Amino acid sequence: MQMEAVYGIAIPFIGTSLGSACVFFMKKTLSGRVQRSLTGFAAGVMVATSIWSLLIPAMEQSESLGRWSFFPATAGFWAGILFLLLLDRLIPHLHMGSESAEGPHSKLQRTTMLVLAVTLHNIPEGMAVGVVYAGYLMGSEQITAMGALALSLGIAIQNFPEGAIISMPLRAEGMKKSRAFAGGVLSGVVEPIGAVLTILAARLIIPALPYLLSFAAGAMLYVVVEELIPEMSQGKHSNLGTIFFAVGFSLMMVLDVALG
Repeated sequence: MQMEAVYGIAIPFIGTSLGSACVFFMKKTLSGRVQRSLTGFAAGVMVATSIWSLLIPAMEQSESLGRWSFFPATAGFWAGILFLLLLDRLIPHLHMGSESAEGPHSKLQRTTMLVLAVTLHNIPEGMAVGVVYAGYLMGSEQITAMGALALSLGIAIQNFPEGAIISMPLRAEGMKKSRAFAGGVLSGVVEPIGAVLTILAARLIIPALPYLLSFAAGAMLYVVVEELIPEMSQGKHSNLGTIFFAVGFSLMMVLDVALG
């Protein structure tokens, strides 16, 4: 595997780790405004990533199909949506920041569910990085080294607030800073693992690349609509989530076009 791909796979995980490190120098809890802003920003990055780095390249790679060039992107997109819908049903999870876990759930159960939720979110992100670098390694004309780097940087930027959203609540519920940091870092471990597995799979099935790109896009957009948008719209000052959604979307759009 080329070093560009190794670095690209590592960058999103570094973003999660840096976000988790906020637990060492910030107060115990994130305010509602900050959490809504971070969630909106993450959602904006993920939507832009799904469009420019995944769906558009998927359609470009299928141009040889003529009027049916939309089919791989559409089929892969729906496969990603249904895959996350299935995971959502099989794995108990919690809307990020939700207070609905009161009652029979203990604090430990609630935080465990929160870690599971964010870990679930990270699966399609790891796949997205993996499939783009798989395309680059296989010499796809639609995917350049700088374009793949733009995707990795965008997801790393989005992972920073996710790391903080994990580690800060763990710390607020009495966990030691080192363990809260470890919890945030561990939630991001699935990304490099998913990326490597996707690269290995894609190298075996080259014609499936457009389907894999759009699959990752569908999975990421499912996460945005199911988890991030409801979270950023809760309570007062919900417009902050919308504003930072636009900031994240614009930043990723600029990165993809400028570096791609």
